Amino acid sequence: MLKKVRCYLVLLCLLLISAGCSNGQQPISGESNDNVELIISAAASLTDALVDLKPLFESENPTITLSFNPGGSGKLAQQIEQGAPSDVFLSASKKDMDKLQERNLILEDSRTNFAENELVLIRNKEKPFNLSSFEEIDRAIIDHFAIGEPESVPVGRYTKQVLEKLGLWESLQSKLVLSSDVRQVLTHVEMGNADIGIVYASDAMISDKVKVLAVANPEWHDQIVYPGAVIADTAHPEEAKAFIAFLTGKQGKEILKKYGFK
Repeated sequence: MLKKVRCYLVLLCLLLISAGCSNGQQPISGESNDNVELIISAAASLTDALVDLKPLFESENPTITLSFNPGGSGKLAQQIEQGAPSDVFLSASKKDMDKLQERNLILEDSRTNFAENELVLIRNKEKPFNLSSFEEIDRAIIDHFAIGEPESVPVGRYTKQVLEKLGLWESLQSKLVLSSDVRQVLTHVEMGNADIGIVYASDAMISDKVKVLAVANPEWHDQIVYPGAVIADTAHPEEAKAFIAFLTGKQGKEILKKYGFK
């Protein structure tokens, strides 16, 4: 009888230990299989390259899902300043990234320049007129000229610098169609809503509806550099840094080159 009681006591102890080990506590290592969603606020000109990069990155990082928030760099920087959720900022201008860095809104040691671009003059392929240089713009018979909004869109800021350098900015004011980002400039020209437009070389490359008329002299505008950085208050700093590393690595560089970035 005593022997049976001891057996029951041992069994009861084992059951209690088992229950204690399965009470839902995380492993001591703190590891988790939960997926992480990274929100990438990116300049509109990067859209196609990032869509191409997404499955490659996610296949190497199966617990991370990328979500993109494309737009004009100035507008995106403003969203981040106002507390909009974001883990990584990919800007088409140094100025907008500098603004966030001055306010300590990015992790300074994560900032890196990952691409460059060129400025090109385009027209719709169906339009009959032709131009061979930026200097000829004011002599062409055009009604609508699409450009980015200079105050908030990097491509617009670079465009204004070019037109001011050539002494054309004031004379073209009545023909300008201001756009919220570079993709809207491209769309205006593609749809025939504008006769000509100025976009990045990478944007012109992805369209079969426009023709490049001329490439801007890089001395006419600030260097077109794309800086990227991790947002300071991200809940996923290591995953965000892993994305930056992938973007600047071999596969990331190959994809950027494929889409016309330098």
